[in-house]
Amino acid sequence: MKLTHLPLIAAVGLFSTVTFAAGGYTGPGSDAQPAAAAAGQITTVKQAQAAADDTKVVLEGTITKRISSEHYEFKDATGSIQVEIDHDDWPAGTSVSENTKVRLTGEVDHHKQKPTDIDVDRVEILQ
Repeated sequence: MKLTHLPLIAAVGLFSTVTFAAGGYTGPGSDAQPAAAAAGQITTVKQAQAAADDTKVVLEGTITKRISSEHYEFKDATGSIQVEIDHDDWPAGTSVSENTKVRLTGEVDHHKQKPTDIDVDRVEILQ
C-alpha cells in the first residue's frame, strides 16, 4: 500500500466515528433532553403567562371554547390563556371539541391593551 492512501483511510475512519457520535441512544441516562426543554420552550400556561414576548411555547391541554373568529380559550393543569389559531393552522379533516386533547406550538404574544395570548402556528391532536 502506498502512503498516499493513508490520509484517505484515516479520513474515512474519522468520519465514521463522528457520524456514530452524532446519533445513538437518547433514552434515560443519556445526555439528550426532551425537544421542548432543549430548545428552551415553555410547556405550561402558567410559564407562558410570565414569559417574555415571542418566547416559543409547546402546550398540551384542551381548547375549552371559541371566543371570536380565530380566538379560543386554552386550558391545561396550570391555568387558562387565550390562543389565536388561524384557520389554516388547524389539522385538515379533523374535528376538535372541548374534550379533545391537543398540543399547540406557537409563541407568547404580549399586547398593551389586552391580556397576553399565544399565537399558534400548529395544532396537533393527541387523542
